[in-house]
Amino acid sequence: MKKYKTFAILLLVILSKLSFAQNPIILNQFTADPTARVFNEKVYLFPSHDIQAPDGKNLRKDWFCMEDYHVFSSDNLTDWVDYGIIVTQNKVPWVDSMSYSMWAPDCIERNGKYYFYFPANIKQTDLNGRKGFGIGVAIADRPEGPYMPLPEPIENVSGIDPCIFIDKDGQAYLYWSQGNIYGAKLKENMTELESEPVVLKDLPEKGLKEGPFVFENNGIYYLTFPHVEKKTERLEYAMSDKPLGPFKMTGVIMDESSTGCWTNHHSLLNFKDQWYLFYHHNDLSPGFDKNRSARIDSLFFNPDGTIRKVIPTLRGVGLTDATRKIQIDRYSQISEKGVEIQFLDTLNKFNGWKTVFNSTDAWIQYNSVDFADKDLKTVSAKTLSEKGGIIEIRLNGIRGTLLAEIKVPASKDWKITKVPVERFNRGIHNLYIVTKSSNKIEIDWLSAD
Repeated sequence: MKKYKTFAILLLVILSKLSFAQNPIILNQFTADPTARVFNEKVYLFPSHDIQAPDGKNLRKDWFCMEDYHVFSSDNLTDWVDYGIIVTQNKVPWVDSMSYSMWAPDCIERNGKYYFYFPANIKQTDLNGRKGFGIGVAIADRPEGPYMPLPEPIENVSGIDPCIFIDKDGQAYLYWSQGNIYGAKLKENMTELESEPVVLKDLPEKGLKEGPFVFENNGIYYLTFPHVEKKTERLEYAMSDKPLGPFKMTGVIMDESSTGCWTNHHSLLNFKDQWYLFYHHNDLSPGFDKNRSARIDSLFFNPDGTIRKVIPTLRGVGLTDATRKIQIDRYSQISEKGVEIQFLDTLNKFNGWKTVFNSTDAWIQYNSVDFADKDLKTVSAKTLSEKGGIIEIRLNGIRGTLLAEIKVPASKDWKITKVPVERFNRGIHNLYIVTKSSNKIEIDWLSAD
């Protein structure tokens, strides 16, 4: 019986591979507030989980609604595995199981144990008379769980958005927000405060501040956080030579959303000598910005330690294997006219997007496709065009090496067309998809084999 259970778990993990190095990185559920950590040479992602407010629960339909947490992992920032639910509001003794308030979490490893920190509304029957948000801890022997929640939240902490930082001397710190941003030392057991909470000062006085994420790089301590200066959040940061400050406001990591998504929430990570910014956006829910999805883009420091502003992309990071389905709608660049991105199914946006061409010589550029060590013979495309047409797949330029020419069949249904490879060089290349006719052509994906 145990063998069958183990096989079922393995099968679930295998079937849970989700996305291919494009933004957003998870396409089967909403994943907000992404905290990323490196454990055992893998990146583990601990997001919150937005859902639609269930009927009959007396919940606001226009507000955030979260009932549980998943954990994901990747060893290449390209293929992500979902290990399923690790903590849920119905199985934490101190949480109001009808509040759907499991907001931004964090996780850290210490002495072979994994400590998962999460906020939620406290039951009104709490023995200490506490109400509002508390921050709890769940402990596991492995980053993917199973996690065992402690029966009570951390004493003397009231707020949301926990962040854990362990300094080089071994001292651990807990940060959180509630109007202001707070910090305190943690005891060695990682579940109790060692010092009284302090307000981290010299931050903007006006506007909402939340979601602190603290890290150290080259002797500089960075306090990063979302801040509403105008109408929506932008990611800002302050620098110090001490974990609890005083901090000096320094700059902006990412500007406000161009599409009006009210929140942004983030973490920063050094993985294989490259820094990355994990953040969220409402890609899969453009009409409702309380359903958000995790993204990744590369991040760089200036010589003086300041952070270069990150410009959000659809392409994201990592390599896309040429033999996998290449979703060109997650483009690197796009021509000014003749091409647009639409949802495949407006009733189920988790199905993703399609690229719609409607004029001659319109093009899309999709960077970092891995053709290494592949003896490729054909290129396939899933297309839809009532009148048919021609598209060219080129490498490294609009007039670069012609990988393949695809004659798109005239059809009212989606068709997969396979054509021979004309020519290519092994290695990593940027793809250019160019239309050679004015007929409307829709493309779901491309792939080589």
